[in-house]
Amino acid sequence: MMHATRLVLAALPLVLSSTLIGQGSAAGWRDPGSTITSLVTAPPQPSASLSPQGELLVMRTREAQPDLGVVARPHLKLAGMRIDGETWGRQLSTKTTALTIQPLPSGDVHRVPIEPDHWSAPIWSADDRAFALIRATQGGGELFVCDPWSAPPRKVDGVRLNQVLGDAVQWMPDQRRLLVRTVVAGDRPQRPAIPAGPIVQETVRNLNAQVRTYQDLLQDSHDEALLEFYGRSQLMIVEGAEVVGVGEPRLYARVDPSPDGTLLLVEVIRRPFSYIVPLYRFPRSVEVVDLTGAQRRVVCEDLLNDAVPIGGVQQGPRSVGWVATAQHALYWFEAQDEGDPKKEVPHRDFVFLLATPDGAPRMWYRTEFRAGRVQFGGDGQLVLTTESDRKSRTERVWRRDLTRLDDPGTLLYERSTQDVYNDPGRPMSQRSLDGRSVLRQRGDRLMLSGAGASPTGNRPFVASWDVKSGDKDVIFRSEEGRYETVMGLVNGSEDELLLRSESPSAPPETVYFNRATGRRAVLHRAADPAAKFTDKIQKRLVHYEREDGVPMNGTLYLPPSYKEGDKLPCLLWAYPREYTKASDAGQVRATPNRYLRMRGSSHLFMLLKGYAVFDNASMPIVGPRRSANDTFVEQVRMNARAAIAALGGEGCIDTDKVAVAGHSYGAFMTANLLAHSDLFCCGIARSGAYNRSLTPFGFQNEERTFWEAPEIYFAMSPFMHAQKINEPILLIHGSDDNNSGTFPIQSKRLFGALKGHGATARLCFLP
Repeated sequence: MMHATRLVLAALPLVLSSTLIGQGSAAGWRDPGSTITSLVTAPPQPSASLSPQGELLVMRTREAQPDLGVVARPHLKLAGMRIDGETWGRQLSTKTTALTIQPLPSGDVHRVPIEPDHWSAPIWSADDRAFALIRATQGGGELFVCDPWSAPPRKVDGVRLNQVLGDAVQWMPDQRRLLVRTVVAGDRPQRPAIPAGPIVQETVRNLNAQVRTYQDLLQDSHDEALLEFYGRSQLMIVEGAEVVGVGEPRLYARVDPSPDGTLLLVEVIRRPFSYIVPLYRFPRSVEVVDLTGAQRRVVCEDLLNDAVPIGGVQQGPRSVGWVATAQHALYWFEAQDEGDPKKEVPHRDFVFLLATPDGAPRMWYRTEFRAGRVQFGGDGQLVLTTESDRKSRTERVWRRDLTRLDDPGTLLYERSTQDVYNDPGRPMSQRSLDGRSVLRQRGDRLMLSGAGASPTGNRPFVASWDVKSGDKDVIFRSEEGRYETVMGLVNGSEDELLLRSESPSAPPETVYFNRATGRRAVLHRAADPAAKFTDKIQKRLVHYEREDGVPMNGTLYLPPSYKEGDKLPCLLWAYPREYTKASDAGQVRATPNRYLRMRGSSHLFMLLKGYAVFDNASMPIVGPRRSANDTFVEQVRMNARAAIAALGGEGCIDTDKVAVAGHSYGAFMTANLLAHSDLFCCGIARSGAYNRSLTPFGFQNEERTFWEAPEIYFAMSPFMHAQKINEPILLIHGSDDNNSGTFPIQSKRLFGALKGHGATARLCFLP
């Protein structure tokens, strides 16, 4: 077992740049070596984006990792959120170190004069005239407004922004004024020395509140007071140096100006607060108010949504939004099945329209499946609507006419959401000069962008689509041997594209491409500090089948040190995914023409330690949505056997030295494979959930409760089979993990069970 133990120890580079472990009484940071350390801490490639009208290229550079001072900075855990109480915002992350702007298609690069700090991304006016920036500082965010062409950012005095409950800055439709949420002055509530009383929760008879597991929830009345203190904000309108208040301070979860700029749609959090669900399920009032804060209409007043059926939606109006091409008309969805997907009804949802705030709503259309996206064309007529069914994984897209509300609409297509080969793409949107988000429309034609999945890998595309005739003309497709995605249209022209372009041998570049002339110009190229290693790494897309005929695939990487004839130890990295059809399960979702770039906590760093990596190995769970997990253990075993056989067939892998690893549900899979097979020499499980009785109201895509299917919960829980795990396993977890279901106690309890049965295990908790 010596080789397996060494493999477990070599997994330490997976955990950021170093790992906190315990060795007897000693504990400390372990250095993975100068090569990996230098790559993890190297400045990342800047992120590129276009301004709304496509005139300007923005390059934003951020530090590779937040420093330990930021990671260790105290924060509040309230209603499912993590709040920095000093800055009135969410928990801090990496700093922005540089920001540049370049006119397109060619122009001089202008460096925005900012110091490295916790800056937001640019918040653009729709006409490209200006952008706002937020700098996180003590006492609330500072607001800056910037001329993108020359002037440095100008600080708006007297404004401290509150980013706790959402975006704190947006442009009004005139693109001259800013609507902001500001900090409300006051003293932070202090925890009382003596509690006011016990914490009491009650049930309501015959009300089935089947709530999945959440973390960072409110714990007591002091937490409630803190949520109100930090969440309350004052709305203000900023025009130049003038700042005008709007209404009274409230717990604004959402604020959205009407297209004509005369009204605001607001969602306001109300009491009673909950200790078992996060903020988005708290009671709230959806209202229309004017720019003085005066109420014009209450659209709905939601109760506490702690009894929403698993996989269901709330009752009453939901997803209330402005009609983008009207002055101040609203639409919303209302469930006709009490929000319960298990109920058989002819229509899941009705969709309503409200032409004016003081009018009466009318029913617009009905959906057989659950209503989804509503996208408005810029002509004031065309509307695309979506509905989807979770059970069958089916999506429908309809064309409707906003000027003919009684028309039933035309079904454009129906497809399986898991069939990536036949994905037609998604309609592209654009921002009008007054800030509305509408479909990019030219007559009856829309623009589509898609991943272009195929048996040989993804080839992203952009197409022109006639929604009346159904004709599609592909105007761009990533060329063979490269991976190119369209980031946007330069100056709104369909002939001028901004591309992110890369190949297996060339790092990503930002490229201007003129379709009409064929001109290509590289606007930004970033050197890769790992190039001397990645140039020598081999990459293979491996196709194979499992024993029941389900097609599978994965990407095999061979390390720079590989020599022909070597038999290498290998790390298999995977994540289980559910499919209703075997044909969908076998489709290739890999991108073999992408450049290999190792960063963060990537498992690909194992390549620099001499290991092969079989990445994203297929791990399908095929079957009806309701019962697919009945054979979960059997199917992951079949998947693993097929993968091992495929690796053996490559001729370069020692199949006695293959480790299995994964994150979250992949960690859950890892522990199950060690418990129920002897295919792997060891395993690495990062941030997993191993005892499904701790997630009794469903998990992942399992909608049955523990009490409906206790035998399935037991069979799928590696904790219940810990005595069978006889290979070394490394458990990694963040001590502050707030992902739903993956409580840190999951790893603690599995480690305790392994220790109690004499297994070889290490538990590594990151701070």
